[in-house]
Amino acid sequence: MADKFDVIVIGAGPGGYVAAIRAAQMGLKTACVEKWIGKEGKVVFGGTCLNVGCIPSKALLEASHKFIEAKHDFAGMGIQTGDVQMDVKKMIARKDTIVKNLTGGIAGLFKANGVTGIEGTGKVVGAKKVEVTGLDGKATTYEAENIIIAAGSVPVEIPPTPLTDDIIVDSTGALEFTEAPKRLGVIGAGVIGLELGSVWNRLGSEVTVLEAMDSFLPMVDAAIAKETQKLLKKQGLDIKLGARVTGSEVKGQEVIVKYTDGDGDQEMTFDKLIVCVGRKPYTKGVIADGLGIDLDERGFIHVDDQCRTSVPGVYAIGDCVRGPMLAHKASEEGVMVADIIAGHKAEMNYDAIPNVIYTFPEVAWVGLTEQEAKAKGIEVKVGSFPFAASGRAMANNATEGQAKIVADAETDRVLGMHIVGQHAGEMIAQGVIALEFGSSAEDLALTCYAHPTMSEAVHEAALAVDGHAIHMANRKKRK
Repeated sequence: MADKFDVIVIGAGPGGYVAAIRAAQMGLKTACVEKWIGKEGKVVFGGTCLNVGCIPSKALLEASHKFIEAKHDFAGMGIQTGDVQMDVKKMIARKDTIVKNLTGGIAGLFKANGVTGIEGTGKVVGAKKVEVTGLDGKATTYEAENIIIAAGSVPVEIPPTPLTDDIIVDSTGALEFTEAPKRLGVIGAGVIGLELGSVWNRLGSEVTVLEAMDSFLPMVDAAIAKETQKLLKKQGLDIKLGARVTGSEVKGQEVIVKYTDGDGDQEMTFDKLIVCVGRKPYTKGVIADGLGIDLDERGFIHVDDQCRTSVPGVYAIGDCVRGPMLAHKASEEGVMVADIIAGHKAEMNYDAIPNVIYTFPEVAWVGLTEQEAKAKGIEVKVGSFPFAASGRAMANNATEGQAKIVADAETDRVLGMHIVGQHAGEMIAQGVIALEFGSSAEDLALTCYAHPTMSEAVHEAALAVDGHAIHMANRKKRK
């Protein structure tokens, strides 16, 4: 038997590494197990988020957006740039450097906080035992009073489009293209599909998105989703709804994709195909049989509101449990669980978790959509404000989109905030705070916002809830 710990965390993604650091800060002897092998052949921390998810995708999104700005927008501002070119290989190399710096930074944080990093594959083999199989194949068993499973998730694969080395790829493979494919197919019009489709569309690919569902972004407020679809179509993304992929065939350096839609059987040919149909929990092999830890038919670990599993002392957080698969949700669960183990009271407000799609413009939301609130039988009042009426948006050349607030008609309490526009992912924090503190729309309306800022659109939307917007004509009669 090896060292004994107060806490062992399995997985060093945004849920696991945060949980480990927090536990160590609480004075608990903590270890974190990770098996992810980086490009240099060594174990690295950060999980999907830092290695092949949130961070690298944003690096490509930012670089490709700046390319589009330089190519099409700068001239209108009086900036002459000449023939703008994108060096895709250099863009990918920059992305890799960012990933390396951040994953190395976690190793430094572990050292600074006294967290023991253990390299290998972790498996819960008892209520207080974790077996770690190292890179050399040798298994070592560690004891821990508490275990936190933060194993994350992996991309879903579908039978009609089996992955290949370089033609049919998942989201990870789409981060490694060395040039923009002429014809790019994307299966899935969700967050990942739209972000990756946007990257390569900006760099010259003819992008077609095949979405099986008949509605676009059904989890987003209907008005925001409709405007987002219009804006992405304007940018060149061909989004086909109700298109269910039935098969594929790789011929040489291209792939023929077959699908059915309202007009019957169809097929399209692409140079690359990205499969982005969702993610599934990575729990297979993480828990030994017969321990009594309950999983559902999809592999998610059953937990209560404080992430306790059915076995005392064993917790699970992040993508391998219920709720949205979001890095920040996993991180907050990690903090909550670490605090609980340390003997503190802690809880998490699952109704105030923000979502962001990092297209341009960004799409961000928190709380209830107008449609969800009405479905719950809540009478609502709504205020919205277009960025086209924002002075800062005009100066930024970012007048597309709007901010929208949904409030309870009786109590005025903010139920949800929804934004499509530049920096929406930053501005949505206002909505999160409003929900967390039970703010009213009037609270936001009476708050002083700096001028000129993009966030003034949120202020005006709050004013518009009761027909008091200043910088646009109000649809409601002022009271």
